[in-house]
This record gives sequence, C-alpha cells and structure tokens, in this order.
Amino acid sequence: MTTSRRGVLTATLGLSALAVGGLTACSSGAGSQNTRTTAPAGGAATPASQAPTGGGTSATPTGGGTTPSSPVAGALAKTADVPVGGGKILTAERMVLTQPSAGQFVGLSGICPHQGCMVSSLRGASIVCGCHGSQFGLDGAVQRGPSNKPLEKVNVKVDGDSIVKA
Repeated sequence: MTTSRRGVLTATLGLSALAVGGLTACSSGAGSQNTRTTAPAGGAATPASQAPTGGGTSATPTGGGTTPSSPVAGALAKTADVPVGGGKILTAERMVLTQPSAGQFVGLSGICPHQGCMVSSLRGASIVCGCHGSQFGLDGAVQRGPSNKPLEKVNVKVDGDSIVKA
C-alpha cells in the first residue's frame, strides 16, 4: 500500500484538530476572574473586543449590609481577595479592583484608554497594560504613557465581605 503525501497531511491535520478540540474541552474556562500578577507569556495583551459603556464615576468606600457568611448577589470579589496596596484584575468584567489603603476599595475599567487593550497585570502599586506599556496607579491615574488618560472609575461598594457595583 502506498500513501500519498496529501493523505498523510490530511490525516495529520485531522488528528491535530481533534487534539486541540480535546484540550479545549478539558481546559478550565469556569473562572471569570484573572488573578495574574505578571504579563502573559507572549508579553502582550490582546485588545478588548468591547469597551465598557457608561460614565466613569468615583468609587465609594462604604461598608456594611449583610453578614460576612451570607452570599451577596452580583459580588465582584471578596474584600479579602484584594490586597491592601494592590489589586485584582477581573477579566470577564473588564474591571480592576484596587485597595490603595485599608478599607478603601476602588473600581476601575480594565480597558486601557490608549488603544482599548485589556490591562494585563499588577506590579506593586501599578496597573500595567501589556500592549504598549502604559502604567496606572491604584486610583487609575496615569503613571507612565503612552496613555495620557486615566482608567475610568467604576462605582463599587462593600456589602458584608463582598465588593459589588454601586
């Protein structure tokens, strides 16, 4: 039996497609929150397909509501998940939550105003966009360009031990 080059290539491509499909099916896509603190392996973030809509307004550091053990509808994160002097990137929500000082939580758009890329990491007290290197403070202010506009603020509040949109 002789095998043509075309037959071998077709079989190889078919098996490759099955392998990729199998890996995709086995991957964990359940988590909507990205807690990555370093840039992606490729070093560049991908542009966000849609920027969030609505006006940016300042965060509201308030507390109280439910007991810490009760689940909160619409919770973005637990207060314990956002370190003091740091933050947490919420990829699915295209947001960043920060805690510049103890008990003060700030919600920010995760979309870099320079060219619409999703921010990719937190380095110390800086939010970094991997597309072109813009850096923002925990309050969203520009620390380093090329962006000359801050990250938009998103109203958030504390409800029990959870952070929710205000």
